[in-house]
Formats: sequence, C-alpha cells, structure tokens
Amino acid sequence: MKKFLLPILFFLTAITVAAQPRPHIVDPAHSQINFVAEARFISAHGHFDKWDAEVQLDPAKIENSSFKITIEAASINTRIQRRDDHLRSKDFFDVATYPQITLVSKKITKTGDRKYAVTGDLTLRGVTKQVDIEIEQVFYENNRGRFRATFPINRKDFGMTYNSTMNRIEDVVQAQVDINVLDKEATEKARAARPSN
Repeated sequence: MKKFLLPILFFLTAITVAAQPRPHIVDPAHSQINFVAEARFISAHGHFDKWDAEVQLDPAKIENSSFKITIEAASINTRIQRRDDHLRSKDFFDVATYPQITLVSKKITKTGDRKYAVTGDLTLRGVTKQVDIEIEQVFYENNRGRFRATFPINRKDFGMTYNSTMNRIEDVVQAQVDINVLDKEATEKARAARPSN
C-alpha cells in the first residue's frame, strides 16, 4: 500500500509546488505607467519615468498572484517642464514630502476569459485609498506575460484640491498601467547561459 501511495503523494506535492506564485521582474522596455488629466485647454498626457514592481505571479492561476508597484513621484513627465514642476509642487504631488506612490494588490478575482478584478491599496501624498481595477491578461507564454489596465483616480481623494480659474482641471484622472513581466529565475538562467564577450 505504501509503495502505491508514495508516488501519488510525490506527484501531488510536485503539482502544489509548481502552482506556487513565482517572482517575476519588469521588462522596462515593454512597460509603462501613463495618465491623462483633462483640463479646459488640453488633455494632458503624461507618464512616470522611474518605477518598479515586485510581482509574485502564478501563470496557471492568476488569482494566486500579488504585486506591489512603487513609483518615484518626481519622475512625472508631461513633456512640458513648467507643468511638470507645478505637478511636483505642494499643489499636486508634493514630491519633496511624499517621494513615492505605491499600489499594492490585496485580492485578485477572475471575472472572465483573461479578465481579472484587482482590489488594492493606492497610497498617494501619504493617503491610502482602496481601488478596484479591471486587469486584462494579454498573454503569458515562454516565461513572459503582459497585463494592462485603465482605471480612474479622483485626485481630490488624495488631497489634490488645487484648480485654475482659467484652465479648469477635472477631478478624475485616467491612469493606465501596461506591464510586461519575465519569470525571474528563468531570465537569470538564460542570461547566465549566454556566452560572455
């Protein structure tokens, strides 16, 4: 009986281990965090130049996964220096006091084919609010995957109450996250196997 059970137990243990979330790293060349802020004069498109993510990903069952995105607030870039300096000031991000923005997942639920609902904590200007985000899995194959989402953020929820009398700014900003990730262990093995010059 023991001889019969041992292979089964070994097989079940192997499945359990294989199903565990694995560390993944961001491919910066194929990832971006953007936003669009609507104002009377223009729809201001911007992004953040410096950010990273800690990702524990189970490709077989995304619901088991988790992530933490950390953004350097001062790296905001809308291609207009004067506007960027204003956004870094106390009127908006106050980067001198609050240098980082974080988004931490708390729960991931499958809602459809390659569709997931993420409940997470967004911390901005020292204020933490729960956010609900719909994420799409574009693909996952050969130890690489891409995930994207667009979701609204009310800037006033985080103390950004400034407005202009001439160029009125909408309260809700659309954030867009597009992340390409690589299995960390597989990537490190592939790099180590490359011939050195």
